[in-house]
Amino acid sequence: MRDGMVGAWPICLGYVPIGMALGVLARQAGLTPFDIGLMSLLVFAGSAQFICVAMIGEGASALSIILTTFVINFRHVLMSSSLAPHLYGVRRSFLALFAYGVTDESYAINMTRFRQGGWDHWRALVLHHSANTTWFVASVTGALAGSLIPQGAFGLDFALPAMFLALLVYQFQNRIHIITALIAAVVSVTCYLTIPGDGFAVIAAIVAATCGYLLQRRRDRGRGA
Repeated sequence: MRDGMVGAWPICLGYVPIGMALGVLARQAGLTPFDIGLMSLLVFAGSAQFICVAMIGEGASALSIILTTFVINFRHVLMSSSLAPHLYGVRRSFLALFAYGVTDESYAINMTRFRQGGWDHWRALVLHHSANTTWFVASVTGALAGSLIPQGAFGLDFALPAMFLALLVYQFQNRIHIITALIAAVVSVTCYLTIPGDGFAVIAAIVAATCGYLLQRRRDRGRGA
């Protein structure tokens, strides 16, 4: 419990302003505190919730919201695949509970801890649900205070990108990681400017991950030679 909560505190610290920002935006889009609390409890996906709130505010249909958030969250397949070797032999019932808490932030911290050693699935689970509880409380608090905070105040609209950038920097372990991140940035921006819709994130993730894998494989072969 202690190790998991200590590992989760940087995520929780970031979730407080971001969750509150989501609550504020949700209120301005017409959602109630109960709505946003239920969304945070059942969905627990920051980027998907922000997208959903924005689409609700624009009057998008339920089907378009579901399809868009599905595509955006498809990256979880890649994250879960890389976590799988560290969870080998764990019961399926545990995996279901564990999978519920996988987010970009928890994935970044857990992968780092697994690589460093001295980390197991129980500590990772505590990390997940410490972050989940913080997200729920912060988003509901933001929803309750939403009518009192003007849109864009305190830079809350930039809180989510700022946290993702900070987490990205901590993942840089070698030159290939940096090159992969740059490829993702270039592809993402290019697709955002040229392709309609919200698929740019998925495209950038697939392209960058493929390039990173090929670069890593080429380096490993060179060392073997």
